[in-house]
Amino acid sequence: MDFTAKIEQALSTALGSVITDACPPRLAEAVRHAVFPGGARVRPRLCLAVATACGSPDVEIAAAVAASIELLHCASLVHDDLPCFDDSPLRRGLPSVHRAYGEPLAVLAGDALIVLAFENLARVLAEDPARLAPLLLTLGRAVGMPMGIVAGQAWECEPKVSVADYHRAKTGALFAAATAAGAQVAGADAEAWRVVGDRIGEAYQVADDLRDVAASAQEVGKPVGRDALLNRPSAAGELGVDGAVDLLKGLVKGAVEAIPPCPGAEQLAAVLVAESRHIMPKGLADRA
Repeated sequence: MDFTAKIEQALSTALGSVITDACPPRLAEAVRHAVFPGGARVRPRLCLAVATACGSPDVEIAAAVAASIELLHCASLVHDDLPCFDDSPLRRGLPSVHRAYGEPLAVLAGDALIVLAFENLARVLAEDPARLAPLLLTLGRAVGMPMGIVAGQAWECEPKVSVADYHRAKTGALFAAATAAGAQVAGADAEAWRVVGDRIGEAYQVADDLRDVAASAQEVGKPVGRDALLNRPSAAGELGVDGAVDLLKGLVKGAVEAIPPCPGAEQLAAVLVAESRHIMPKGLADRA
């Protein structure tokens, strides 16, 4: 199955439902800028991979759920780049939304994407409330308090935080939601799958910490060296490059070992291992 094409189509459908002639034109442009062109779409691909591994026949529903997860991720990037947080001029190699459209529209675009993520879920599952309610809770839990991505961002405002808690909320929460939601679409046990996403999410954040110290801005499409500059919690800063690489390898191994029994377990394990190499800086990929 071509996951990427399914996700891009589902995202286009979601945005098309709200970007109409009645929408303020520059807000519409800012929202599109935040979503397209996309990055690696790691979270929605993980959601679809889990749904497929669990044997779900509802590919269109799974793609729509995956798109909602990506909309939440895009919203978090818009807000993360704002001057009050990272003040990043670039995202995915292009001007960040606040640089392209101004800070007020960036705030509004991020807010609009959060709302759209839940509206999209409600629309595609309107006739299946028994499945809609658990999925809304899964995504809500991943975004808000006490341990969602909003809480993860808030840890940056605290005088002290453990790197593991920070990673688990800021990054791991949405990955855990991706695996849990993929399982829910397939009618599988969401909680059994949450640990897979939690570990992959933490691994992804460790890789991001490594990219911040060992990659170029051209490679990652955004400024590097920001963690040290802004005194952010970082696995690479706390453990060193070698320690962070070892941590990443252990997390991926733990994620693979945590895959519950399912028809596509072997294929999914191969995807997770391949992804661990893909997210590493080029100079460190052979060590993943």
